Amino acid sequence: MNAPQKVVIRTPDLPPHEAFTDPKKAVVRLNELYAASVRFLSENFVAALRDGQPDGRFRAFYPEIRLTTTTHAKMDSRLSFGHVAEPGIYATTVTRPDLFQSYLEQQIDLLLKSHGVPVVIGTSDTVIPVHFAVANDAGVTVPQDGSMEFNLRDNFDVPDLSTTHDAIVNGAGFTYPDGARPLAPFTAQRIDYSLARLSHYTATAPEHFQNHVLFTNYQFYVEEFEAFARKMLADPASGYTSFVSTGNVEITAHDGPLPVPAKLPQMPTYHLKRPGGAGITLVNIGVGPSNAKTATDHIAVLRPHAWLMVGHCAGLRNSQRLGDFVLAHAYLREDHVLDDDLPVWVPIPALAEIQIALQTAVADVTQLEGYDLKQIMRTGTVATIDNRNWELREQAGPVQRLSQSRAIALDMESATIAANGFRFRVPYGTLLCVSDKPLHGELKLPGMASEFYKTQVAAHLMIGIRAMELLREMPLERIHSRKLRSFEETAFL
Repeated sequence: MNAPQKVVIRTPDLPPHEAFTDPKKAVVRLNELYAASVRFLSENFVAALRDGQPDGRFRAFYPEIRLTTTTHAKMDSRLSFGHVAEPGIYATTVTRPDLFQSYLEQQIDLLLKSHGVPVVIGTSDTVIPVHFAVANDAGVTVPQDGSMEFNLRDNFDVPDLSTTHDAIVNGAGFTYPDGARPLAPFTAQRIDYSLARLSHYTATAPEHFQNHVLFTNYQFYVEEFEAFARKMLADPASGYTSFVSTGNVEITAHDGPLPVPAKLPQMPTYHLKRPGGAGITLVNIGVGPSNAKTATDHIAVLRPHAWLMVGHCAGLRNSQRLGDFVLAHAYLREDHVLDDDLPVWVPIPALAEIQIALQTAVADVTQLEGYDLKQIMRTGTVATIDNRNWELREQAGPVQRLSQSRAIALDMESATIAANGFRFRVPYGTLLCVSDKPLHGELKLPGMASEFYKTQVAAHLMIGIRAMELLREMPLERIHSRKLRSFEETAFL
């Protein structure tokens, strides 16, 4: 009986691990390692498609950042990130260092300052799936299993769900196979997976996403956002440089054409860009907590500076009018989509910096201040549920819970977005607009919108934009509240 032939594994020729004390040079090396690995996989995959099954296996690995420290950090206690909790070995795998260049440089620089030891850059032991390696080459597509003349898995590595998880952010005690603890909240495979899903769900490339993200559940806000974007592009002093619509259509002039796509994606997304990602992204997540979770699950890997929900809600108090605003100070979570990742007993705190920015934005846009703001805005608990037609059920149970919680508004997305912001350490907030009052006979029916309501809806998006402009002016370390960090956290944001 013949012994099975040994499979030849071919890998790219890359430099060994090297210590760096300059964050920019460290990221240059990450880029070199990643680019060489992706190029190696892509070229050999294209050759396999052209020439047939190769005689060996092609394998490349994600680059990694490593930190070994034997002393505790001399850290600024006001800063919630930039240092590891205790001496030890820490690591993170890295993907798309070109996309995350500024983020990586900033996080590495903080590590170097906090610990006074170099970071080590080299290849990890984690393979790069060929699907992710060719993801940025529009001319290459990985065929489905069964459509090729050979089994892809015999010659290339494919995505593995066992390495695509949220164990780090969920506090599940994740360590790398060699015992190193995580430096960053996501592994490279988890990020690659989300980057691919973002393109699918939003029909825009991850490169276009800005650091300030608005979520909405109403198409009207998209129309207002485009109008605002065109106004900004007409003003050279605005600082905004381009507007990106569904399908990666980008305009730099206020009168640039934006063709309507034949088919909208599940979550149409639009980006008003500024240098350094300092612009604003608007995502129309539609209705429901499932979409809210999906969107935030994937946008979180981009490490945005803040995300806010600006959508419609049901007002629960008789004193509210259609068009009134609701600033969420707390959340009643009955959405059920995050219960396994973040139990409902975990409190979701209001973040002072976000709350102040939103209240200031309301005052700026409406020209009302102090006590007069109470004419159009209430603060309190927002309830989020997973049943759009909750009104059709027996009312005693739901209404009693809403009353006991002191909820002032109800929707299907806000608590999900806030809870996932808490889970992913992304600053979050909610400002809603009352569109109906089902407990008081004002259902969401045609013709019920007053002029006041229409005016308030038009102002609502501007309030969200103004809040993001206020947050943009804050130092990052102020926005990233220590409330978002536990007693054992990754060094990277």
